[in-house]
Amino acid sequence: MPALNFQRRSDCDDRDWVSQLEDADGVFITGGNQLRLTTIMGGTPAGRVLHDRFYAGMPVAGTSAGAAVMSAHMIAGGEEGQTPRAGMVTLAPGFGLTRDIVIDQHFRQRDRLGRLLTALSYNPALLGLGVDEDTAAFISPDDVIDVMGTSAVTIVDTSDVEFSSMHAAEPQDTITLIGIRMHQLAEGAGYNLRTRKAHGKNVVTLQHTNPAA
Repeated sequence: MPALNFQRRSDCDDRDWVSQLEDADGVFITGGNQLRLTTIMGGTPAGRVLHDRFYAGMPVAGTSAGAAVMSAHMIAGGEEGQTPRAGMVTLAPGFGLTRDIVIDQHFRQRDRLGRLLTALSYNPALLGLGVDEDTAAFISPDDVIDVMGTSAVTIVDTSDVEFSSMHAAEPQDTITLIGIRMHQLAEGAGYNLRTRKAHGKNVVTLQHTNPAA
């Protein structure tokens, strides 16, 4: 499996490396710093090929920063904590592979609910996806999220939010969000992005008794 170690923007113009992206069956984006990924690849031939190949059906996966960078509205940094506050999160343009989803990672381990809620308070049309460590959220071509791993995925649905106080908040003010729906999904559970419905892991036991035995 070839590794493309883009260190400079000029690397993203390299014809051989761009050709490898064009011919790839899939791409895995490693962790590190999501702003470094966007400032190196954004607007380059390699970045455009990655975007185009993804929307043509090529699977793309990522861990840590490699997961966060998939969002169009990317969380570039922020503070820990459960309560959303103005100025708690920094947003930047990501790769745009998930247009309506804001992805945060190391979610429960680094106490990042507050910064995800803060990000969503700017535009409640978006969906929040918080992924715990050792856990994966697979998004299928039919827009269904399936969860695998030892921890959980948190879905924050703000599509029915009635009020966000972000427009009037001063720095460090606590944010009011009314009408949030939240789902905690463990392995085997899932979420339909089109219907905005979650489903649990169904275990059915069938018991048959033969009266003639």
